[in-house]
Amino acid sequence: MLQRERTIVAGALRSALSQAFGLDHDPVVEVPPQRRLGDLASPCALHLARELRQAPRAIATRLVECLELPEGFERVTVEGAGYVNFHFARSRFAATMIDAVPVARSASVDSRSKVIVEHTNINPNKAAHIGHLRNAVLGDVLARALRQLGQTTEVQNYIDDTGVQVADVVVGFLDLRGCSVADIEALPEPFDYVCWDLYSEVGRWYEADPKRLELRRRTLHALEAGEGRRAEAGRLLARRIVARHLATMARIDIDYDLLTRESEILRLDFFVAAFEQLKETGAVRFEESGKNAGCWVMPLADSEEFQGLEDPDKVIVRSDGTVTYVGKDIAYQLWKFGLLGRDFEYARFDGGPLWETAPSEPEAGDAGDERFGEGSRVINVIDARQAYLQRIVRAGLEALGHRDEARDSIHFAYEMVALSARTAERLGFSGDARLEMSGRKGIGVKADDLLDQLETKSRDEILERRGPDGTDRDDEAASEDIGVLARQIAVAALRFFMARATTTRVIAFDIDDATSFEGESGPYLQYSIVRARNIRRRLREEGLAQEVHRSRVASLPDGVWSDDLWDLVLLASQCQEVVERAAATLELSLIARHAVDLAQKFHAIYHRHPILHEQDADLRDARLAVTQVFERSLQALAQILGVPLPARM
Repeated sequence: MLQRERTIVAGALRSALSQAFGLDHDPVVEVPPQRRLGDLASPCALHLARELRQAPRAIATRLVECLELPEGFERVTVEGAGYVNFHFARSRFAATMIDAVPVARSASVDSRSKVIVEHTNINPNKAAHIGHLRNAVLGDVLARALRQLGQTTEVQNYIDDTGVQVADVVVGFLDLRGCSVADIEALPEPFDYVCWDLYSEVGRWYEADPKRLELRRRTLHALEAGEGRRAEAGRLLARRIVARHLATMARIDIDYDLLTRESEILRLDFFVAAFEQLKETGAVRFEESGKNAGCWVMPLADSEEFQGLEDPDKVIVRSDGTVTYVGKDIAYQLWKFGLLGRDFEYARFDGGPLWETAPSEPEAGDAGDERFGEGSRVINVIDARQAYLQRIVRAGLEALGHRDEARDSIHFAYEMVALSARTAERLGFSGDARLEMSGRKGIGVKADDLLDQLETKSRDEILERRGPDGTDRDDEAASEDIGVLARQIAVAALRFFMARATTTRVIAFDIDDATSFEGESGPYLQYSIVRARNIRRRLREEGLAQEVHRSRVASLPDGVWSDDLWDLVLLASQCQEVVERAAATLELSLIARHAVDLAQKFHAIYHRHPILHEQDADLRDARLAVTQVFERSLQALAQILGVPLPARM
């Protein structure tokens, strides 16, 4: 909303600059740091002082004289060294906020283009852990923000079902434990927990006799070829694990449009097609000698981006003929942009709404009118440790002449997740330092275990705030089952905690902090919405209007808007800008921060400006209008953050 007003002000200033000074200048319009300085301000007079050889305040004064006051503004003033400050007609502006959509389609979005967001990408060899949750939450919040802004968005989850991690668990079942494929299929749930333990066990088994690593090599070849008992075990293992991962992510309301399987990239010779292109353009070369003898490598020494590296050449195909991760990633990235000249077959995953790449079999079906890939921009959500490999993928596209697509291949990097010391202790880990994860060593917190703990903590908090029979302390019947509410609080706690920190920070997850009903937390946002809804519920019970309409707000005297009420209205009007900036910069913490700021301002005015017992109708309606604007705005941000909003807490 405020974005539109900025544009109007900029247009009025542009006209005044042309009239007063004959200049064609695009003025900056910003929100001043103090409310007494106005609602919008422009430093254009300061920016033009040198060019016009006049004092900024004199320029500003002349601008005001020539300015046609835009509709919806009460006055314009000159402040400080020469700022031109605009003051809204408060009732008129508040009235427009009553029906405004807090976050709507962005004017800069071309819905005909598609953004592909790839996230989660857990190796299908063991249970998901807490670090995977940050990846999934960030990717999901980004996709929600893009879709809210009107951007066509496709969410993909890459399943690396032919990699080393899967091979090691296959070795663990077949060679270490002597299982048959039927034995693997018969193992009970939680299957991913069984594999968690086996994965670390097989690592120790290799260490005891390094010759056993030959079994890994044989298994990798079998997985890539897709033939034999090892490949069959790998397919079964990966499918069971993926089903478990999807169930884990569903607990925090995360879903996908397409599962892309690495095995299908290999089966359909996607890499072969990409490799031929790389060879034809000279982007890769075969090494006859040296440490990479027998390998196909991408030489990067001459690239400015890779200068200074001790070993800038990247192996694409190993001497044993297996393809490295980055080789398959280049092929996959080409497909995402529609540059490979071939496509997958598709089927529904377990008959549900989710699509997956699938073997070409009669029962697999096809995607009908669904079209996957062919994106105009690709955002890969992968932790910061993978920055080098993501740069190589871009370099591969550039080497093939796809410079625009290389530019639009975006690595959404983020730092890792650890546990705070007290949360590590709560989850059964000893030691004073925060706990960092290592799947290979079997050290870490399974995502489902963490979610269980969050739900338990949330349930305890509910019972603490209510009577022992589950009713509210004021004897009003609870509107929701406590178990459902505990899940909603746990989801809010987890998702908000993962989104609130800047992506450049390693975060230490803390259960007590995440589930707090006060401070910067998901439950705090939920509590704020519930408080706003309770106001309207009590108004209904007293036979009073629960909402105030736009025409009524527009007719209120401007004097009813105290500065703290007005600050909340203005903050709510900035939701669109905040979400657009967050999506453009991939700094999703901006959305979380704005949501908290809204909630804090609402709580600050809650006791100072009562509604139910206010006798002055104008004051009551102004306060109710602010509550309505707040509730709609926070609901919009919560939907993007994936924070569920219960009716009561």
